[in-house]
Amino acid sequence: MTAVRPYEPRSAQAHAPDSGRWLLVVFAGLLLIWSVTQTAVTGVHDVHAALAFGALIAFGELLRLNLPGDREAAPIASAGAMGYALLLRIGDTPARNGADQVIAVTAIAMIVGALPHLAVGRPARLTAMSARLLAVACVAIAFRPLANDAGLGDRWWDELPVMLALVIVAWLFEAVVSALIRTEALRTKFAVALGDEFRVQIPIGAATGASALLIAFAAEVMGLAAVAVFAVPLLVTQVALRRYAGIRATYLQTVRALARSTEVGGYVEAGHSARVSRLAVAVGRELGMPEAALLELEYAALMHDIGQLSLRDPVPGGATVLVARDEQRRIAEYGAEVIGQARVLDTVADIVRRQSDPCRPADRSQPPPLSSRIIRAANAYDDLVGSSADASRVAAAMERLRLDTGAEYDPRVVEALSKLVVP
Repeated sequence: MTAVRPYEPRSAQAHAPDSGRWLLVVFAGLLLIWSVTQTAVTGVHDVHAALAFGALIAFGELLRLNLPGDREAAPIASAGAMGYALLLRIGDTPARNGADQVIAVTAIAMIVGALPHLAVGRPARLTAMSARLLAVACVAIAFRPLANDAGLGDRWWDELPVMLALVIVAWLFEAVVSALIRTEALRTKFAVALGDEFRVQIPIGAATGASALLIAFAAEVMGLAAVAVFAVPLLVTQVALRRYAGIRATYLQTVRALARSTEVGGYVEAGHSARVSRLAVAVGRELGMPEAALLELEYAALMHDIGQLSLRDPVPGGATVLVARDEQRRIAEYGAEVIGQARVLDTVADIVRRQSDPCRPADRSQPPPLSSRIIRAANAYDDLVGSSADASRVAAAMERLRLDTGAEYDPRVVEALSKLVVP
């Protein structure tokens, strides 16, 4: 009897080393070596400014946070580094820091800010740090020659368009690099990954860019005190984002705990909800669903069997794929009513309610949402295979799903599922 490796979602491999990530890190490392060497040869200009901006960048790296989708951001560090790259004058004294010095100060400060994280066992997150460093390098290499040699005029409205354009270009560069890395890590479509990056990064990117410009202009009036003053609004924003991330993580943990109630009550096999959720999200990603829809799909898949708590006697093995259509519909309806009591998961409740509907309803009514069709197929597959690694059971389950493709199951969903589970 042949066995296959149990299904492992691609998202579980998101942190595995891959060629794109290492190429990015190596390039950033070479840039660090070049900038430090060049700065050592030419000497450090404006030492006090270098120390002030370096301290702000290190502080920002120390307070880095996780955004939705396990993205890392360091808005204070990014604003400080961009402000240093765009610096024109400190009071009445022209800023003479070159691009090499900006890159060197930024890179060293990032490393210093990351050391406390390493000391307590947190990962270094070199990929995100490298992307931020390269974005700053783009601005510094383009802007410092203009600021130091060519000149941009004496009025702020002559300088602002160039500085604003470079901030936007740097943000776009970082978003594209992050999307490319996530595309390779999660095996998703680049267009979808880029759209997700834009949706998540635009608000914090706008705040970071605005703070960088304010620091650069305010330094002409306030001197280095502007570095600290204009970092405060970003600090407040970062605290709010950290609280939001904590609430979201707690929310997901609560949903997972609620989903386990069917397992504890003996209504479904242990691990069934988690397996269906992982598989459903992987299928959704294979089909190009955006991140917000994937989160709703994950919630719905985790709680798709909550309606079984209404049953007087549990379904044998919890396999709802084996019960009559009316019973499936009743279970789905009850589950949707339970989820709807939260009054914040209406879309999730509708996904669960429609999971029992066939791909092509007999009355030619509106077909169920894609998320419902995904859960229907993923649940049927796990009902038939469970935690088994037997290749014959996998093949038999996929054959059964294919026989009902078109009427019961969405052909695209079954094809995507096959790519994930068939070796």
